[in-house]
Amino acid sequence: MVKVLFVCLGNICRSPMAEAIFRDLVKKEGLEEQIVVDSAGTGNWHIGKPPHEGTQQVLTKKGIDFSGIRARQIGEKDLREFDYIIAMDVENVGNLRRLAGYNKVGFIGRLLDFVPDSDVADVPDPYYTGNFAEVYELIQKGCRHLLETIKREKGL
Repeated sequence: MVKVLFVCLGNICRSPMAEAIFRDLVKKEGLEEQIVVDSAGTGNWHIGKPPHEGTQQVLTKKGIDFSGIRARQIGEKDLREFDYIIAMDVENVGNLRRLAGYNKVGFIGRLLDFVPDSDVADVPDPYYTGNFAEVYELIQKGCRHLLETIKREKGL
């Protein structure tokens, strides 16, 4: 079983969008029995809340299910249990590495690092920019490349 965790700051915009998109891709590939998908935030401001309205709107428009997704804060246990911990930006990567300390953890990296020749390194936070459509496109592209990488690395 491969476990993938998407992480952003508050877990209401980018990481739940990535969770829903990746879950949709995994389902379309028939890999639900091999890949578990979740999301979390490094902050605790929105615990228990559903995805941001902008995230909900873009996912609904694209026909992607986001039911059951609620904001939560990442914990040390997550760092040990997940194989791929995928951050939306460099700030999140730094927070995750600080939380991990010297402990053995899964892979920690940025989503867009999986996109070859990407002109963008970080997924911008639409909580501040309001550009949920642009964020969707970046996350969708990153998730497709991440899934291909996981399939190749894990022989799925």
